[in-house]
Amino acid sequence: MMCLVRVTLLLCLASISAAPKAAAQLATRLAPRNAEADAATYERCLRLAKQDPVAAQKLALAWQGRGGKHPAAHCAAIALIGLKQYKEAATRLEALAQAMTMAPMSLRAEVLDQAGQAWGLAGDAARAYAAARAAVALLPNDPDLLIDRAEAAASAGYVGQAVEDLDRVLKDDPGRVDALVYRASANRALDRLDRALADIEQALARAPDSAPALLERGNIRRLKGDDAGARQDWERVGQLAPGSQADMAAKANLERLRASDTAPTISRPNP
Repeated sequence: MMCLVRVTLLLCLASISAAPKAAAQLATRLAPRNAEADAATYERCLRLAKQDPVAAQKLALAWQGRGGKHPAAHCAAIALIGLKQYKEAATRLEALAQAMTMAPMSLRAEVLDQAGQAWGLAGDAARAYAAARAAVALLPNDPDLLIDRAEAAASAGYVGQAVEDLDRVLKDDPGRVDALVYRASANRALDRLDRALADIEQALARAPDSAPALLERGNIRRLKGDDAGARQDWERVGQLAPGSQADMAAKANLERLRASDTAPTISRPNP
C-alpha cells in the first residue's frame, strides 16, 4: 500500500499485519522451538492486533517473556500501529528487520516495508522512503514493494521516481489496476494529464466499478476542464462506496466544484 495519490497514507491494519504467509514463515523459521504452537499464537496475536490492539500488546509481551522472540516482537510492533503509536511501531519494526539476520530476505523486506508504512502514518516521509528503499534493496523485483516505494517516494516529493517504480511494475504486469491508478495520480501531479488519463481509462476498462479509479478520473477530468465528467465520476463514487474514504474525497471535490473553486485540492484513497 502516496500523499499525492491517497487521501491518507494508508493503513488498513489488515494489509500491514495479516499477511498469511508471515504467520507460518515467521513462527516456524524464527522460533522453531515449538513451531506449531508459535504459529497459532502468532496468528491469534495478529488477529487481535486488528481487533483489540491493547489485548494483542499484552499477549505479545507475555509471549516475549516465554521466548517468543521475533514473531512476538513483530506482533507487539503491529499492535502499536493499532494503538496509533506509529513512530514507536516504525522504530521497532526497523530494529526487528536488522535483528532478523537469519531470516529469509523476503521476510526482512516485508518487515522493512511495514516500517515504511508506519513512518508514513507518523508523518515522516523521509524515513518512510528510506525504509521502503531498504525493503526494495532486499527484494528488488517484488511488485508490491515497488508500489509501496513509489507511494513513499511521492510523499517525499520524488514523484518522478515514483513513476519509474510504477513503470517497472506495469512493464511486467500491464493490467495491474492499482499500479495504473497510482501512476495516473503521479502523472497528474506532474501535470502530464494525457498520460494520466490514458492510465486511468485502462484501469477502468479492467475495473469499471473501481471507486479509487473513478475518483482519480474525476480529478483528471476536472483539471482538463471537463467539469461535467468530473461530477459524474465523483457522484458514481458515492453510489459505489458510500461512506468510504473515496466517497469522502469525492464529496469534498463536489463541494469545491459547486463553489466554483478554480484549483480544487484533489486526492485519492488506497484502492
